Amino acid sequence: MPKYYEESDPQKDQKAKRQPSYDEKPHQGPSLLHKFDTLCILIPSLSTHSSTWHHKNTKMAGKRSVAGRKGGKGSSAPAAPEIKQASNTFTSSLDLLANITITSAAASAAATVGSASRSRDIRVDTLTVLFHGRELIKEATFTLNYGRRYGLIGVNGCGKSTLLQAIGHRMVPIPGYVDIYHLSHEVEASDVTALKAVMSVDNEKIALEAEAQKLSDMMADEEIANGDNGEEISTQLMDIYDRLDKMDSGAAEAKAGEILAGLGFDKEMQQKKTRDFSGGWRMRISLARALFLEPTLLLLDEPTNHLDMEAVVWLEEYLKTFNRILLMVSHSEDFMNEVCTNIIHFSQQDLKYYTGNYDAYIKTRFELEENQSKKYQWEQDQIKHMKEYIARFGHGSAKLARQAQSKEKVLAKMEREGLTERVHRDKVLSFTFPDPEELPPPVLQFQEVDFGYPGQKLLYKKIDLGVDLQSRIALVGPNGAGKTTLLKLMAGELIPTNGMVRPHNRLKIARFTQHFIDVLNMKETPLEYMMREFPGLTQERMSSWLGRFGISGDVQFQIIEHLSDGQKSRLVFCWMAYQEPHMLLLDEPTNHLDIETIDSLAIAINEFSGGVVLVSHDMRLISKIAEEIWLCDKGRVEPWKGTIDDYKKELKKHMNLD
Repeated sequence: MPKYYEESDPQKDQKAKRQPSYDEKPHQGPSLLHKFDTLCILIPSLSTHSSTWHHKNTKMAGKRSVAGRKGGKGSSAPAAPEIKQASNTFTSSLDLLANITITSAAASAAATVGSASRSRDIRVDTLTVLFHGRELIKEATFTLNYGRRYGLIGVNGCGKSTLLQAIGHRMVPIPGYVDIYHLSHEVEASDVTALKAVMSVDNEKIALEAEAQKLSDMMADEEIANGDNGEEISTQLMDIYDRLDKMDSGAAEAKAGEILAGLGFDKEMQQKKTRDFSGGWRMRISLARALFLEPTLLLLDEPTNHLDMEAVVWLEEYLKTFNRILLMVSHSEDFMNEVCTNIIHFSQQDLKYYTGNYDAYIKTRFELEENQSKKYQWEQDQIKHMKEYIARFGHGSAKLARQAQSKEKVLAKMEREGLTERVHRDKVLSFTFPDPEELPPPVLQFQEVDFGYPGQKLLYKKIDLGVDLQSRIALVGPNGAGKTTLLKLMAGELIPTNGMVRPHNRLKIARFTQHFIDVLNMKETPLEYMMREFPGLTQERMSSWLGRFGISGDVQFQIIEHLSDGQKSRLVFCWMAYQEPHMLLLDEPTNHLDIETIDSLAIAINEFSGGVVLVSHDMRLISKIAEEIWLCDKGRVEPWKGTIDDYKKELKKHMNLD
């Protein structure tokens, strides 16, 4: 049975644009352990599911009992088997959670057990998050409002993924009736089909039905039903009934199939068993399941990482209509511009909130920081002037001494009321790929190349192409067209079925793969890894080289498995650069990088004098570096006559999304 990969490779199992404004932090959950006035969240018992479920509220409640629904419409549908997450990724989550400590303000009355308040807005005050004893967040306000879609941004290693893990496992005090789905793992490889895996919602249905019964009981109390929160409870109960109907109805299979199709699964693939897919495709199934469930709070960590360009375009359009709460980490400015209504900037152990998409955030932040910088400079000038006056005239005549004393009081008052802080600028990473020696063309040639994997039809037929040291090429095309396969043929990792790939005899190629961590030893430190890969160099020189790629200080001595994915990516770039290649083959290099590092990567590529061939769903990176776009489709590789924006428009038209 063939397994599905980016290229069906059986050899490896693997605008909401708004007026920019700055939101100063705007619900809180049941306390687990009170100590003085703080709440310390201990690690709860964890299931093998990546979602935690409890639910919401409505009005025509008592008239429609949950017990009656169980035998009603759609009840004859067979129960779907329980879907689990892959055990190895679950174990890594436990390891991560064991090192997280969280404190926050005690739960407010609005969220305490037994309260009639059922707000679906979330607010946690004075939130502190520690990881391995290091403060990631210090006394910040954590706020999410119902109906909003948030992009969480910050430099690599600041703690974005750790925060999502903590929220997903309910270590942050969020009301139990707010159901949470954290997309963190792919579905387990099993005999369950992809379609059934998406529709497997038994546990969630039980939780929804229990929550609906609780709300029905509340609405049976006339005092609550006619009180201030009655309308909100009624709305939430009807919402739960609507979700349950969608899970039970005959349309459920059609909905699940539509989501899977949007993520690249044709009818045949939807009926394949999950064990026949690679990890990346099983992650797509998990994403489809998350969208099918429509949780109140959906947490997505780099949702585009396992998707090709077509699926990214489809997901943009789908999430633009998500009307609950979405909190996602993304490195893609285009994606956040299309999807997000708000941005949360995670910096200096704090969370700052902005209204609007990513472009609006950039504009607003620039204006705020410019004003802050001017105010800071004015205050510093005033302080300098007053201190000079006091030092000069403090012991002069009585009149001048009085004036000096007056200025001392003004200065003391300014300091007491708090001075404006200097604008903090995140450190911008700047790195380079060393320029290679010149090689006369032809550097890399394909002559009449055919290629197909054993037992499958040919992916490519009669391919003739050439790449030299001046090439800046982006490969695009539908899923399964062979983009990654073409890179492997260029690198010599695959042999043509017919024809020849002719590299220059001195050509050195460095390739960044989607499974980039495969080249790393997770038990080594970055310094140990590089010293082993390139023996004979002094530790001082290698330490300096690592520092060029943002692997500096204590990070050089941390075990690689404890680094963020973005830091691991930078370590691989460091390893590639030290080889001094003539050509870079980059397969989704932006996965896990922060936006600033992507900008630095684009600059490094543009300054590199060697050749570059890129596969990426990040259209912004393509627009910055690509001088040619090659379309891989139907066994051919042809130049695309147009820009990457033109290609996106063509995709939308083809997918009926324009």
